Amino acid sequence: MLPNTKFSQSSPQLLHPPTAAASLPVLHNIPAPPCFPILKPLKFTRRELTICGNSSLLLLLASQALEPLYPSKAQAEENPPANNQQEENVTTPSPNCSNKVPTKRAFLDIAIDGEPVGRIVVGLYGDEVPAGAGRFISIVSGAAGISYRRKEFIKIMPNYVQHGGLRSYGVDAELAKRTGSNLAIENLREEWERIYENCPGVKNFAGTVSISVSDPSKPPPKLKLVARKGKLEIDQEELGTDPNGTEFVISIKDSPELDASALVVGEVLEGMEVVKRIGQVKTVQENTGSPYFRAAKLIGDKRAVVAERGFNRPYSKVVITNCGLMD
Repeated sequence: MLPNTKFSQSSPQLLHPPTAAASLPVLHNIPAPPCFPILKPLKFTRRELTICGNSSLLLLLASQALEPLYPSKAQAEENPPANNQQEENVTTPSPNCSNKVPTKRAFLDIAIDGEPVGRIVVGLYGDEVPAGAGRFISIVSGAAGISYRRKEFIKIMPNYVQHGGLRSYGVDAELAKRTGSNLAIENLREEWERIYENCPGVKNFAGTVSISVSDPSKPPPKLKLVARKGKLEIDQEELGTDPNGTEFVISIKDSPELDASALVVGEVLEGMEVVKRIGQVKTVQENTGSPYFRAAKLIGDKRAVVAERGFNRPYSKVVITNCGLMD
């Protein structure tokens, strides 16, 4: 089949260049204005655009995050006193943290298995911790309607000894109620939070007397399903009870483990040898390393909680036979 001759023949116009009359004006003869440079279009791939966008976003976020750390010169000149005041608050502790002066003195007569072993004299910080010292004074003096008299020490640890305090039920609660005494612990916790934040470092040194405001060995609440009015609801089951603000501890050695649960209200002025004598009483051996106890503790068995309360309890009966204020 022969090709179409009409399209196979070359056009004379295509073979010869156009005449000068029909040609376009030469651009290089026209000077370009200097204020409008000719820019070549730039082409970016999607990957390059994505990388550039992410980098710009990261730089923006980094500049906003570093702005509080590196303020501008105008901002630094505008608020220099506030920054200096904040630095002083952070670095300068409260002067009352280390220079506490006892304002009241109380005594505790101790007996072990009915045998008197001596007297402990406690100096109370009435100015620094008025709520905690006032609670201890009201119980020791009997102003609360009940006192520490004939109450036992319930736990003996290597670093401290713990007194059981008063009970929140039964005869103790009834006697306290008759005098209008409030055994609530909220005000003690607020005072403990203030001391804990303002006074860094160890607070329960050897010889200090503290009131327990929380139980560090108390397990966290356990979630359980409860049927109420034909519906299943999630409720929290708390194991153990919080102290009522009457239990106190006396440190034999420095006890930083007590800082998160006890409010320091005083110090031992006399009778530290009596405290050490209490610390030498034989106690129930702690058995937390037993695999049976660990398994029961893991599954939340209440029997493990009851057994844990019996650990470190003294075999002998350590009792406060008499107590009161000395001045």
